[in-house]
Amino acid sequence: MKRACGVLLPVSSLPGDYGIGTFSKNAYEFVDFLEKSGQSYWQILPLAPTGYGDSPYQSSSAFAGNANYISLEYLLDNCLLEKDDLKDIYWGEEEKIDYGIMWENREKLLHKAFLNFLEEKYKEKNISVKDTLKEDIGTEDKRVLESGEFSLNDIIDKEKMPYEEDILTVKEFYELKENLSRETKEFCLFQAIKKRNSYKPWYDWEDDLKLRDNAAIEKFKSDEKELILFYEWIQVLFNVEWKKIKKYANDKKIEIIGDMPIYVSLDSCDSWANEKLFLFDENKKPKKVAGCPPDYFSPEGQLWGNPLYDWDYHNSTDYKWWKERFEYNLELYDYIRLDHFRGFDEFYAIDADAKNAIIGTWEKGPGLLMFKAVEKYFKDRFDILPVIAEDMGLLTDSVIEMVKESNFPSMKVLEFAFDSGDKNIYLPHNYNRNCVAYTGTHDNTTLRAWLDEQKGDVKEFIIKYLGAENTAEDNLHLVCIRTLFASVADTVIIPIQDYLGLGESARINTPGTLGENWKWRLNKKSIDDKLIGYMSLLAGMYSRKC
Repeated sequence: MKRACGVLLPVSSLPGDYGIGTFSKNAYEFVDFLEKSGQSYWQILPLAPTGYGDSPYQSSSAFAGNANYISLEYLLDNCLLEKDDLKDIYWGEEEKIDYGIMWENREKLLHKAFLNFLEEKYKEKNISVKDTLKEDIGTEDKRVLESGEFSLNDIIDKEKMPYEEDILTVKEFYELKENLSRETKEFCLFQAIKKRNSYKPWYDWEDDLKLRDNAAIEKFKSDEKELILFYEWIQVLFNVEWKKIKKYANDKKIEIIGDMPIYVSLDSCDSWANEKLFLFDENKKPKKVAGCPPDYFSPEGQLWGNPLYDWDYHNSTDYKWWKERFEYNLELYDYIRLDHFRGFDEFYAIDADAKNAIIGTWEKGPGLLMFKAVEKYFKDRFDILPVIAEDMGLLTDSVIEMVKESNFPSMKVLEFAFDSGDKNIYLPHNYNRNCVAYTGTHDNTTLRAWLDEQKGDVKEFIIKYLGAENTAEDNLHLVCIRTLFASVADTVIIPIQDYLGLGESARINTPGTLGENWKWRLNKKSIDDKLIGYMSLLAGMYSRKC
């Protein structure tokens, strides 16, 4: 990666109407903000549908997009929804996502828009726009139009932003639907079956569908063509909207860093449709599940519950599923931050019926074999896979060696730097160039809250290390950011909350907890010229502005 800088902000945390961040005008404005402030990267979290605990890391598919991110403004502008459809819905607090409200309303609205789409009501958009323009157009413009020098469509299309463009036609949808990956189409079938089964997990369905009896699957497809088509429409629309944003960002020389979780959820299309990929018994029940052993922070360990991979089977297929997964993700992102990288070296296996993670065993993963197979597959596109290794946690010698041999940039998190003396690998003077430095991640508390928590010798060490003896307490977070910018790390990524000096209430996720995660949203008023000027200054001063 180049010497540059970027900002971490999930799409869900963007400001805007209708309860959650989406692919609306606000996403484009955020890209504009990144460009003005000298940034080269926008890091987002997984774009996949959220699952248990509203987490994008417990997704129902590794090959699908989150329907919540589809812009309702886009559907309104294209006459697929009317304002009356939304006016009586309470969308929750401006800076906090209410996933219950999302669940109650989003899919209903999308389904109404889908039915209007099939009736081609989007054609009403051009009629209404042209009528408005005819009423408002000036005398000189009328003369130009009447002379034939210029058409009304030229006026309509002039400097149109991507989110203002006409929605795809029914014909275009059917063409793009055929280009959906096999796994994405399987997810649309999965969602339709799930809906007709009152959203029960697949392992609680009737045996014929749970075990994928061919006759039962074909009958369902025949009976529920329109419902499956609805979910395919969602995925096509998701792809169209997101790729417009990605192109807009790339045209401004801003690249997208996305997350790819190592594991999939048990209640996912991936585990339902591909049981051979996992350590399942003959009844499609997991033999072992994923987690982390006990440590200082979690006396009983962390029981994640994700099914574990059958790496011998993956190896026998030359890692075909992983190649497909990288292919899908590299359509969405320019770089992939690979979650729980150490799990490819060794993974912690817990009995599926265990109540906690106290008892488990470390098992060997595929190591670099999988990555070498994927690199070979992409050899004509990349010299080195555009991957960032999330190598935090317990770092054994074998994990360190795997990261080094892969040549993937590793992660350095400043909040982990000050608890074990001057040899701590997260202290900036110990960085090498091939790394991505963060103040914190979505799993940490904000930098401001973390600084407030530090006491005694640790706090004294932080202040002395930063050379901040004469710095006001309220400005320590800014000195931390400047210290990372001055480091040799090729790339620095700062969560937007840390630039803003926000406290614990702006934390995105607390691992091992449920109920209050993934809810925080950015206040649009926080982005102002002062912030842009400061960020641009740092990017230029430390040769990170491209």
